[in-house]
Amino acid sequence: MVRNVRLSLVQMRDAGTREKNVDAALGWIEKAAADGAQVICLQELFTGPYPCQSEDHRMFDWAESIPGPTTEAISKVAAKHEVVVVVPLFERRAPGLYHNTAVVIDADGSIAGTYRKMHIPDDPLFYEKFYFTPGDLGFTPIQTRYAKLGVAVCWDQWYPETARLLALAGAEILLYPTAIGWIHEEKAEFGAGQQDAWQTAMRAHAISNGLWVGAANRVGIEGNLEFWGTSFVASPRGEIAAENRTQDECLVTTDCSMDDIDVVRTHWPFFRDRRIDAYEGLMKRWID
Repeated sequence: MVRNVRLSLVQMRDAGTREKNVDAALGWIEKAAADGAQVICLQELFTGPYPCQSEDHRMFDWAESIPGPTTEAISKVAAKHEVVVVVPLFERRAPGLYHNTAVVIDADGSIAGTYRKMHIPDDPLFYEKFYFTPGDLGFTPIQTRYAKLGVAVCWDQWYPETARLLALAGAEILLYPTAIGWIHEEKAEFGAGQQDAWQTAMRAHAISNGLWVGAANRVGIEGNLEFWGTSFVASPRGEIAAENRTQDECLVTTDCSMDDIDVVRTHWPFFRDRRIDAYEGLMKRWID
Protein backbone atom coordinates (compact mmCIF):
# COMPACT_ATOMS: atom_id res chain seq x y z
CA MET A 1 0.00 0.00 0.00
CA VAL A 2 1.34 3.43 -0.98
CA ARG A 3 1.98 5.65 2.03
CA ASN A 4 1.79 9.40 1.47
CA VAL A 5 2.10 12.23 3.99
CA ARG A 6 0.71 15.61 3.05
CA LEU A 7 3.12 18.28 4.31
CA SER A 8 2.39 21.99 4.59
CA LEU A 9 4.86 24.77 5.48
CA VAL A 10 3.56 28.07 6.85
CA GLN A 11 5.31 31.24 5.64
CA MET A 12 4.31 34.28 7.75
CA ARG A 13 5.39 37.82 8.60
CA ASP A 14 5.47 39.26 12.12
CA ALA A 15 2.07 40.74 12.97
CA GLY A 16 3.35 42.84 15.87
CA THR A 17 2.06 41.06 18.97
CA ARG A 18 2.15 37.53 20.32
CA GLU A 19 -1.65 37.32 20.21
CA LYS A 20 -1.85 38.39 16.57
CA ASN A 21 0.92 36.03 15.53
CA VAL A 22 -0.62 33.04 17.29
CA ASP A 23 -4.05 33.87 15.86
CA ALA A 24 -2.53 34.14 12.38
CA ALA A 25 -0.76 30.79 12.81
CA LEU A 26 -3.99 29.15 13.95
CA GLY A 27 -5.66 30.51 10.82
CA TRP A 28 -2.95 29.07 8.58
CA ILE A 29 -3.17 25.72 10.35
CA GLU A 30 -6.92 25.68 9.71
CA LYS A 31 -6.32 26.45 6.01
CA ALA A 32 -3.67 23.77 5.71
CA ALA A 33 -5.90 21.21 7.41
CA ALA A 34 -8.77 22.10 5.07
CA ASP A 35 -6.39 21.33 2.18
CA GLY A 36 -5.66 17.91 3.60
CA ALA A 37 -2.36 18.62 5.34
CA GLN A 38 -1.34 16.04 7.92
CA VAL A 39 1.98 17.59 9.04
CA ILE A 40 2.25 21.39 9.34
CA CYS A 41 5.46 23.29 10.11
CA LEU A 42 5.54 26.88 11.38
CA GLN A 43 8.56 29.16 11.03
CA GLU A 44 11.30 29.78 13.59
CA LEU A 45 10.28 31.95 16.59
CA PHE A 46 6.91 32.65 14.94
CA THR A 47 5.22 34.25 17.97
CA GLY A 48 7.14 37.51 17.66
CA PRO A 49 9.72 39.50 15.74
CA TYR A 50 13.09 37.90 15.17
CA PRO A 51 14.66 39.01 18.48
CA CYS A 52 18.38 38.78 17.80
CA GLN A 53 19.28 41.84 15.71
CA SER A 54 20.78 43.38 18.84
CA GLU A 55 21.66 42.31 22.37
CA ASP A 56 18.60 43.69 24.13
CA HIS A 57 17.44 42.27 27.47
CA ARG A 58 13.89 43.45 26.76
CA MET A 59 13.56 40.80 24.05
CA PHE A 60 13.54 38.07 26.69
CA ASP A 61 9.96 39.14 27.39
CA TRP A 62 8.96 37.26 24.21
CA ALA A 63 9.97 33.93 25.79
CA GLU A 64 7.47 31.50 27.31
CA SER A 65 7.33 28.18 29.07
CA ILE A 66 6.70 24.80 27.44
CA PRO A 67 3.98 23.65 27.95
CA GLY A 68 2.49 27.12 27.92
CA PRO A 69 -0.18 29.30 26.36
CA THR A 70 1.00 28.87 22.77
CA THR A 71 1.37 25.09 22.90
CA GLU A 72 -2.05 24.87 24.58
CA ALA A 73 -3.73 26.93 21.86
CA ILE A 74 -2.12 24.96 19.04
CA SER A 75 -2.79 21.63 20.75
CA LYS A 76 -6.50 22.34 20.60
CA VAL A 77 -6.54 23.03 16.87
CA ALA A 78 -4.20 20.09 16.20
CA ALA A 79 -6.56 17.72 18.00
CA LYS A 80 -9.61 19.26 16.30
CA HIS A 81 -8.24 18.60 12.81
CA GLU A 82 -6.04 15.59 13.71
CA VAL A 83 -2.90 17.24 12.35
CA VAL A 84 0.70 17.25 13.51
CA VAL A 85 2.14 20.76 14.05
CA VAL A 86 5.78 21.79 14.50
CA VAL A 87 5.72 24.80 16.84
CA PRO A 88 9.02 26.78 17.11
CA LEU A 89 9.22 28.91 20.26
CA PHE A 90 11.48 31.15 22.33
CA GLU A 91 11.58 28.87 25.36
CA ARG A 92 11.97 30.10 28.93
CA ARG A 93 13.21 26.94 30.58
CA ALA A 94 14.19 28.49 33.91
CA PRO A 95 15.24 31.92 35.18
CA GLY A 96 18.21 32.95 33.05
CA LEU A 97 18.01 29.81 30.87
CA TYR A 98 16.48 30.16 27.42
CA HIS A 99 16.41 28.01 24.29
CA ASN A 100 15.41 28.29 20.64
CA THR A 101 13.04 25.34 20.65
CA ALA A 102 10.65 23.43 18.39
CA VAL A 103 7.79 21.50 19.97
CA VAL A 104 6.00 18.82 17.96
CA ILE A 105 2.29 18.57 18.70
CA ASP A 106 0.84 15.21 17.66
CA ALA A 107 -2.51 14.71 15.95
CA ASP A 108 -4.26 14.06 19.29
CA GLY A 109 -3.04 17.37 20.73
CA SER A 110 -0.34 15.84 22.92
CA ILE A 111 3.32 16.87 22.84
CA ALA A 112 5.09 14.18 20.83
CA GLY A 113 8.56 15.58 21.43
CA THR A 114 10.81 18.62 21.70
CA TYR A 115 13.98 19.75 19.95
CA ARG A 116 16.30 22.51 21.18
CA LYS A 117 18.47 24.23 18.59
CA MET A 118 21.96 22.78 18.77
CA HIS A 119 24.03 25.18 16.62
CA ILE A 120 23.75 28.77 17.82
CA PRO A 121 25.03 31.49 15.45
CA ASP A 122 26.66 34.78 16.35
CA ASP A 123 26.75 36.91 13.20
CA PRO A 124 25.86 40.52 12.42
CA LEU A 125 22.11 40.96 13.19
CA PHE A 126 21.91 37.28 14.24
CA TYR A 127 23.25 37.58 17.79
CA GLU A 128 21.69 34.37 19.02
CA LYS A 129 24.39 33.41 21.52
CA PHE A 130 23.25 36.31 23.69
CA TYR A 131 19.80 34.75 23.99
CA PHE A 132 19.94 30.99 23.55
CA THR A 133 21.69 28.19 25.41
CA PRO A 134 22.75 25.41 23.01
CA GLY A 135 20.36 22.48 22.92
CA ASP A 136 20.88 19.47 25.17
CA LEU A 137 18.42 16.97 23.67
CA GLY A 138 20.61 15.80 20.81
CA PHE A 139 19.44 14.81 17.35
CA THR A 140 16.52 12.51 18.06
CA PRO A 141 13.65 12.04 15.58
CA ILE A 142 10.13 12.47 16.90
CA GLN A 143 7.54 9.81 16.11
CA THR A 144 4.12 11.21 15.21
CA ARG A 145 0.93 9.65 13.92
CA TYR A 146 1.84 10.24 10.29
CA ALA A 147 5.64 10.18 10.07
CA LYS A 148 8.87 10.13 12.02
CA LEU A 149 10.09 13.72 11.92
CA GLY A 150 13.65 14.95 12.16
CA VAL A 151 13.21 18.50 13.45
CA ALA A 152 16.06 21.01 13.61
CA VAL A 153 16.11 24.82 13.53
CA CYS A 154 17.59 27.32 11.03
CA TRP A 155 21.39 27.41 11.58
CA ASP A 156 21.27 23.64 12.08
CA GLN A 157 20.28 23.34 8.41
CA TRP A 158 23.83 24.10 7.26
CA TYR A 159 25.35 21.11 9.07
CA PRO A 160 25.44 17.73 7.30
CA GLU A 161 26.02 16.09 10.69
CA THR A 162 22.57 17.20 11.87
CA ALA A 163 20.82 15.73 8.85
CA ARG A 164 22.87 12.52 8.90
CA LEU A 165 22.29 11.76 12.57
CA LEU A 166 18.55 12.39 12.28
CA ALA A 167 18.38 10.21 9.17
CA LEU A 168 20.40 7.39 10.78
CA ALA A 169 17.95 7.43 13.70
CA GLY A 170 15.04 6.84 11.32
CA ALA A 171 13.74 10.28 10.37
CA GLU A 172 11.54 10.22 7.27
CA ILE A 173 11.04 13.97 6.87
CA LEU A 174 13.55 16.64 7.94
CA LEU A 175 11.94 19.94 8.90
CA TYR A 176 13.84 23.19 9.38
CA PRO A 177 11.83 26.09 10.83
CA THR A 178 13.81 29.12 9.66
CA ALA A 179 14.32 32.87 10.01
CA ILE A 180 16.84 33.86 7.35
CA GLY A 181 17.09 36.96 5.24
CA TRP A 182 19.25 39.60 3.67
CA ILE A 183 21.04 42.42 5.46
CA HIS A 184 20.00 45.48 3.44
CA GLU A 185 23.48 46.66 2.48
CA GLU A 186 24.58 43.15 1.44
CA LYS A 187 21.60 42.13 -0.69
CA ALA A 188 22.67 43.63 -4.03
CA GLU A 189 26.10 42.00 -4.01
CA PHE A 190 25.59 38.77 -2.11
CA GLY A 191 21.83 38.17 -1.92
CA ALA A 192 21.33 35.79 -4.82
CA GLY A 193 24.29 33.64 -3.83
CA GLN A 194 23.23 33.48 -0.18
CA GLN A 195 19.74 32.34 -1.09
CA ASP A 196 21.01 29.76 -3.57
CA ALA A 197 23.49 28.34 -1.06
CA TRP A 198 20.73 28.07 1.56
CA GLN A 199 18.50 25.96 -0.65
CA THR A 200 21.38 23.97 -2.15
CA ALA A 201 22.63 22.88 1.29
CA MET A 202 19.26 21.41 2.22
CA ARG A 203 18.67 19.79 -1.17
CA ALA A 204 22.04 18.11 -0.63
CA HIS A 205 20.82 16.76 2.73
CA ALA A 206 17.80 15.28 0.96
CA ILE A 207 20.00 13.59 -1.64
CA SER A 208 22.76 12.29 0.63
CA ASN A 209 20.25 10.91 3.14
CA GLY A 210 17.46 9.88 0.78
CA LEU A 211 14.58 11.55 2.61
CA TRP A 212 12.16 14.47 2.40
CA VAL A 213 13.29 17.94 3.54
CA GLY A 214 11.15 21.02 4.23
CA ALA A 215 12.21 24.54 5.24
CA ALA A 216 9.60 27.05 6.48
CA ASN A 217 11.01 30.59 6.40
CA ARG A 218 9.49 33.87 7.55
CA VAL A 219 8.87 36.91 5.34
CA GLY A 220 8.79 40.67 5.78
CA ILE A 221 11.20 43.46 6.67
CA GLU A 222 12.19 43.70 10.33
CA GLY A 223 14.73 46.37 11.17
CA ASN A 224 17.72 45.90 8.89
CA LEU A 225 16.74 42.37 7.82
CA GLU A 226 14.62 41.39 4.83
CA PHE A 227 13.43 37.81 5.33
CA TRP A 228 13.31 36.13 1.95
CA GLY A 229 10.64 33.48 2.42
CA THR A 230 11.10 30.98 -0.43
CA SER A 231 9.91 28.10 1.74
CA PHE A 232 10.29 24.78 -0.07
CA VAL A 233 10.07 21.01 0.10
CA ALA A 234 12.71 18.78 -1.53
CA SER A 235 12.22 15.13 -2.45
CA PRO A 236 14.66 12.31 -1.55
CA ARG A 237 16.18 12.92 -4.99
CA GLY A 238 16.76 16.58 -4.18
CA GLU A 239 14.07 17.78 -6.58
CA ILE A 240 12.01 20.79 -5.55
CA ALA A 241 8.60 19.25 -4.93
CA ALA A 242 6.97 22.52 -3.83
CA GLU A 243 8.08 26.09 -3.16
CA ASN A 244 6.96 29.70 -3.15
CA ARG A 245 9.69 31.98 -4.48
CA THR A 246 7.99 35.13 -3.22
CA GLN A 247 7.98 37.09 -0.02
CA ASP A 248 4.23 36.71 0.39
CA GLU A 249 2.53 35.00 3.29
CA CYS A 250 1.45 31.59 2.06
CA LEU A 251 1.30 27.84 2.50
CA VAL A 252 3.70 25.55 0.66
CA THR A 253 2.07 22.12 0.43
CA THR A 254 2.88 18.82 -1.24
CA ASP A 255 2.36 15.08 -0.89
CA CYS A 256 5.45 13.21 0.31
CA SER A 257 5.66 9.56 -0.72
CA MET A 258 7.29 7.62 2.10
CA ASP A 259 7.84 4.73 -0.31
CA ASP A 260 10.24 6.93 -2.30
CA ILE A 261 12.72 6.79 0.58
CA ASP A 262 13.40 3.08 0.08
CA VAL A 263 13.39 3.39 -3.71
CA VAL A 264 15.97 6.19 -3.66
CA ARG A 265 18.18 4.53 -1.05
CA THR A 266 18.32 1.26 -2.99
CA HIS A 267 19.28 3.09 -6.19
CA TRP A 268 21.67 5.51 -4.47
CA PRO A 269 22.96 3.28 -1.65
CA PHE A 270 24.92 5.89 0.25
CA PHE A 271 24.01 4.34 3.61
CA ARG A 272 25.16 0.90 2.45
CA ASP A 273 28.55 2.20 1.36
CA ARG A 274 29.38 4.39 4.33
CA ARG A 275 32.81 3.59 5.83
CA ILE A 276 31.83 3.80 9.47
CA ASP A 277 35.18 2.23 10.38
CA ALA A 278 37.08 5.23 8.97
CA TYR A 279 35.25 8.30 10.29
CA GLU A 280 37.05 8.85 13.61
CA GLY A 281 38.17 12.30 12.51
CA LEU A 282 34.61 13.61 12.50
CA MET A 283 34.75 13.78 16.29
CA LYS A 284 37.63 16.28 16.17
CA ARG A 285 37.38 20.06 15.83
CA TRP A 286 40.23 19.99 13.31
CA ILE A 287 42.58 17.23 12.15
CA ASP A 288 46.04 18.65 12.89
